[in-house]
Amino acid sequence: MKSAKWRVKIAAIIIILVSAFLTFLSALLIRTYTFDPAGQPASSSPGGAGSGLAANFSLEERTLLLSHLKGALRIPTVTRSPSDWNTLALEEFGDLLPRVFPTVFSSNLVKHEVIANYSHLFTVRGSNDSLQPYMLIAHLDVVPALAEDWEVPPFSAEERNGYLYGRGAMDDKSSVMGILQGLEFLLKRGYKPCRTFYIGIGHDEEVGGNSGARNIATVLQSRGVKLSFLLDEGSAILSGIIPGLDKQAAIIATSEKGYVTISLSVSMATGHSSMPAKESSIGILAAAVSKLENNPMPRMLGQGPERGLLEHLSPQLRFPLNVVMANLWLFAPLVSRMMENKPSTNSLVRTTTAVTEFHAGVKANVIAPFARATVNFRLHPVHTMEELLHQVQSIISDERVKIEVLQHHPSLPLSSYNDNSFGYQVIKGTIRDVFPAVAIAPGLCIAGTDTRHYLNLTRELYRFTPMMVKQEDLSR
Repeated sequence: MKSAKWRVKIAAIIIILVSAFLTFLSALLIRTYTFDPAGQPASSSPGGAGSGLAANFSLEERTLLLSHLKGALRIPTVTRSPSDWNTLALEEFGDLLPRVFPTVFSSNLVKHEVIANYSHLFTVRGSNDSLQPYMLIAHLDVVPALAEDWEVPPFSAEERNGYLYGRGAMDDKSSVMGILQGLEFLLKRGYKPCRTFYIGIGHDEEVGGNSGARNIATVLQSRGVKLSFLLDEGSAILSGIIPGLDKQAAIIATSEKGYVTISLSVSMATGHSSMPAKESSIGILAAAVSKLENNPMPRMLGQGPERGLLEHLSPQLRFPLNVVMANLWLFAPLVSRMMENKPSTNSLVRTTTAVTEFHAGVKANVIAPFARATVNFRLHPVHTMEELLHQVQSIISDERVKIEVLQHHPSLPLSSYNDNSFGYQVIKGTIRDVFPAVAIAPGLCIAGTDTRHYLNLTRELYRFTPMMVKQEDLSR
């Protein structure tokens, strides 16, 4: 009799558990297939921002456009340090612009100014002063390029197998030439904007933008300019990179990582290598560096703008990834573990640790009196420098290792991306007009840009370049 009662109780418990599981599963599936954070498609020109002109380039214009881009790529506008620019190349680039964009420089709608000797500011006057202006920015400088590391000469602008090779083709002369070519195209067709807008071209972004972008922003601020939004480089159209997504994805970065660069150093008594002490400055520092590499910063998936990326793409992912991404409240730890396996996605879920320099030793038979390493951390947007330094100290746990902050730029605030966000919806609508088949989502820029210099002009800072990036391009 008792065994029968127990069987009934066990059966009841099983029924309850199965019912609870099915209810839970139903809730996940309902949320998955009704979840639509992206909202409705937006117009590309709310408030008078768009031109209403289709971008139908003639064959002659296409040929000129390609020729102009090649000309820009052949100028070695290399920036090596905040005080080391190729000034002759920067001047040559400045001379190139009026030659290839004559309508921009001759139009009575456009005012051109040279800022800090080598940067450029264009003001395109609108007819309605009541509309708040916006701004497009890019940079003309590039990082150094060693010829032996390239398949073709880095400043040759050579075409090969349908691709254009050249330092700056991706970062960021395509944006410079694209923006100005777009304006040239519109002005030739009689375009007169309702809304004033600005174009800023910096010359030292690769070393922080403290001469170019900072001075452009200062000039605008001195004139009392306030922007509705600003668009810079930073994200692109990803092709074949996001697992479970059968289409390309245009990512509009609504924030970017900050960074902290620290110095780790160890000082010890020197001596001859024939009588070494048990530990050396090099050994102690090497152990500290090894601890940092083996103990990455904590995962923070779901706490920053990367959550918007995953949730906005979830309706377009294949099963079961769509269920997972639509329910990050439950699956975030699992997704974090998956994403940390690749450098390209690991950078989205945490503050990354990169040991970039190691200096030690004076002679082959002399104990090194001093060893120093440089470590660069790219901060997740919710991670502060104070928290980071506490964690670094805890991980190293050796008072002989001196920790010193060399540089710090906090992460930028998150810009809006809801249905009422004017800037985001203009960019999103424009992408949809030009690339109708792509998925569009907000995201996080893992590199630094010039946008940080414009915080006093607007908090709506976006980063996107209309450029296709494939898996093999990530290492470029």
